[in-house]
Amino acid sequence: MQPTRLKAGGRAFAQIAQYHPELTAFRRDLHAHPELGFEEVYTSARVREALRAAGVDEVHEGIGRTGVVGIIHGQGRGSGSMIGLRADMDALPMTERNDFAWKSCKTGLMHGCGHDGHTTMLVGAARYLAATRHFDGTAVLIFQPGEEGLGGARVMIEDGLFERFPVQSVYAMHNWPAMRPGTVGINDGAMMAAADRVTIEITGRGGHGAHPYQTVDVVLVAGHIITAVQSIVSRNVRALDSAVISLCAVHAGDLGAFSVLPGQATLVGTVRAFNPAVQDMVAQRIKDLCNAIALGFGATVTVRYERIYPATINTAAEARFAGDVAAALVGEDNVDRDLEPSMGAEDFSFMLQARPGAYLRLGQGMGAGNSTLHNSLYDFNDEVLPLGAALYAGLVEQAMPLADVQ
Repeated sequence: MQPTRLKAGGRAFAQIAQYHPELTAFRRDLHAHPELGFEEVYTSARVREALRAAGVDEVHEGIGRTGVVGIIHGQGRGSGSMIGLRADMDALPMTERNDFAWKSCKTGLMHGCGHDGHTTMLVGAARYLAATRHFDGTAVLIFQPGEEGLGGARVMIEDGLFERFPVQSVYAMHNWPAMRPGTVGINDGAMMAAADRVTIEITGRGGHGAHPYQTVDVVLVAGHIITAVQSIVSRNVRALDSAVISLCAVHAGDLGAFSVLPGQATLVGTVRAFNPAVQDMVAQRIKDLCNAIALGFGATVTVRYERIYPATINTAAEARFAGDVAAALVGEDNVDRDLEPSMGAEDFSFMLQARPGAYLRLGQGMGAGNSTLHNSLYDFNDEVLPLGAALYAGLVEQAMPLADVQ
């Protein structure tokens, strides 16, 4: 394993780059042993072991079930400041198609989103911060379980995360294959959309496909609902707002029963938006359309609309600060401070609802065979590990500067 070829400024990057090979080995070990949300037993144990080896002051486990929190006190304690850094740990229920030595050893499980890299970068930051302690306050390192649809951030908060560790602000980052290595993206508002789940259950009357007049055809009803729901964004959402409605799965009948009209059908999908008022309107329009269409065909329908993750909204002051930290590291030309939001979702949003903070994207590129997120050929780019770790560390050092001793 060679040292990183990326260049960046500052003491933190230079020092962390010296143990880049060790970080790479750690990341690849996590990649080979993926675990789903709230099942991160091996991952949590490796994190705790690494934090203790790094010499952090406190290691707390079992917060949010499998979450881990590391505490590092700076050389100065006069400010009383406390800054949180968060990394997610869980993998995805998908089969990896890579063939390198560190590919997943678990069938049907894969680190397809780079959480192994995020965890490793925060471990790297912990090692540097514990060794140097060049800050006035306390760094709270949050290793979070269950980001992939399970709301692990919310669970940690409900388990007393911010009561036990009352940080003034909190920061997180996510690798981004569409951005080249050595770049950072951020904005001072919405970074990721809210994610809602829609379940539509249609009940009709089944029967023989040769005699549809004796039935209430739920497949026909489902088809009309799918088409009609697509009118909501184009005809009910203001053009200056953003929303996505995708009905992603349909279940009705049996593929082996080609002449049987089923009596029930289920549609499942997602709604993405940034504005809560748009979410409210979309939810109501879906219910109204489904009820009207079902009534028109003599069927009944039940719509379940669930708010899964709120939008991830950076606070302006913290976003500007994080952008300044990134610029000091990689240069202003490599920081996009007006990054386009993504319609993807992220449960760091719960932490940003509880505390000021910012969510950044770290460019990792798509070269050398790398692929997009949630793809069976994805792998984290180990080249950016020291950069991400230094960015985490810089947020602590610059948010809680240590006064020079005369």
